Amino acid sequence: MSLLKHAGTIGGLTMVSRIAGMAREMIFARVLGANNVTDAWFQAFIIPNVFRRLFAEGAFSAAFVPMFSKRLHGADSPEAGLDDARSFSNDVLSVFLPVLILVCAAMMLAMPGVIWLLGDQTKESADFAMEVDFARIMFPYILLVSLVTLFTGMLNSVSRFAPGASFPIILNLVLIASLLVGDHAMGQWAWSVQQVGYAQAWAVTVGGAIQLAWLYYWTRVEGFRPRLLWPRITPEVKRLSIIALPAAIGGGAYQINTLVQLYFLNRLGSGSVSYMNYADRLNQLPLGIIGIALSTAILPTLSRFVGAKNKEGTDRVQSDAIELSMLLTIPAAVALAVCAVPFVTMIFQGGRFSAEQAALTGQVLAVLVLGLPAYVLVKVLVPNFYARSDTRTPVYAAFISLTVFVALNFVLLEGSGVFEGLVGGVVGVALASVIGAWINVAYLYLVLARRGYYAIPLALVGRILRQLVAAAVMGGALWFARDVLTGWYAAGLFERAAALLALVLCSAIVYFGVAFAVGAIDRQRIAALTKKKEP
Repeated sequence: MSLLKHAGTIGGLTMVSRIAGMAREMIFARVLGANNVTDAWFQAFIIPNVFRRLFAEGAFSAAFVPMFSKRLHGADSPEAGLDDARSFSNDVLSVFLPVLILVCAAMMLAMPGVIWLLGDQTKESADFAMEVDFARIMFPYILLVSLVTLFTGMLNSVSRFAPGASFPIILNLVLIASLLVGDHAMGQWAWSVQQVGYAQAWAVTVGGAIQLAWLYYWTRVEGFRPRLLWPRITPEVKRLSIIALPAAIGGGAYQINTLVQLYFLNRLGSGSVSYMNYADRLNQLPLGIIGIALSTAILPTLSRFVGAKNKEGTDRVQSDAIELSMLLTIPAAVALAVCAVPFVTMIFQGGRFSAEQAALTGQVLAVLVLGLPAYVLVKVLVPNFYARSDTRTPVYAAFISLTVFVALNFVLLEGSGVFEGLVGGVVGVALASVIGAWINVAYLYLVLARRGYYAIPLALVGRILRQLVAAAVMGGALWFARDVLTGWYAAGLFERAAALLALVLCSAIVYFGVAFAVGAIDRQRIAALTKKKEP
């Protein structure tokens, strides 16, 4: 199966998940708006969600998949390989689960301190108590989704990507159902916004339980039989732990920044966390579809080529991943930047989410997406290190990026007169995140090049420059098109959908038309990637 098909399977299901997540945020904005309750809910949700992204979107798979695959495919017979892989996964599960239970218990006890560190409130305030409640209710999701990640790694090792890529859809559907019930309760039984927030918190944990049941079913279908044994630290389990922790830090710089930025956002006033969350939801759409899909798809192939000392194959896979990612990410970033306010207005405005709040969120989004290509490039460069069992270098890159991010926040929020006020401050936080992400990319690439692991071919550089030209032309077209459709953005559902479709079609037609005309797309490589034979 080709890289493009692997990435297409993962990316397609991730797209469904992101669209479901977008629908969830649309309903959330209309039902709850942007206020102290939504700030508290988003802050509490970010804590388990950061851990989910750290593990489910790279770290655990980066450590577990190569080790599990080696046992599954390295034995003399398929039956022996299956038995060896089962034994390894059961050892991991038996150690993993007790540790997770202890971590969850400790974090729930320590949650007031965690919220106090991330926030800017006294422990006596009502908002503080609500944030602690929300976080405690939702934190068991970590345990559930971590087990989901274990089962996903097992399935990915046999190229069964669909179940693992589809499980986020389940959580989004559960949260949407909870919001609709909450909206009905607000009208019929006079529920408060805070009561609906509590219902949403419980829905997160319920959704995690359903996700776990879904992945467990598919592991059984594939012939695996997960079992709990008496915990024992085998050499393989110890090695997995040593690899996974730095992999989580190195591959999750974006998520770590997301957690750290809560501290700065909480200092800016009510609504700041919500504005960043709504903007980041649009930013995450292409990041999930493109970056995460490609990083998941290329790791097994890179590991095989590195193991065989096939540098030509390794370079080709890495170049293909960079080319595909930039071909799709650059126009997405330009379109989101140019049409930030229209997109936010069409998707979120309504109910308790006002036109003014939509405009402010759009300003944040326009800055945040400047780092979108960097976030995606981190995702497609880090597997090159994981394939060589090097998890330290991504950690160094992540810490450098995080240090820059923190330093810039202090400079931009306290030492600069440009980013003043609530929204100005949120824009400053977004800009610091963007700069940190590009520094992360630069460090990763320079290390790859210096060690002789990978150097980007000049031909690919030329095509990326042509992609930038095509994206610039597209941006100019969107600049004029967005003003023509101004009256439709806050109109009815059909008008909004028509305006959104018009902008998307304008982007696609102009960008890909110009890209083909200027040679930004290598047609032979795209054709090769669609073949069933592995590139």
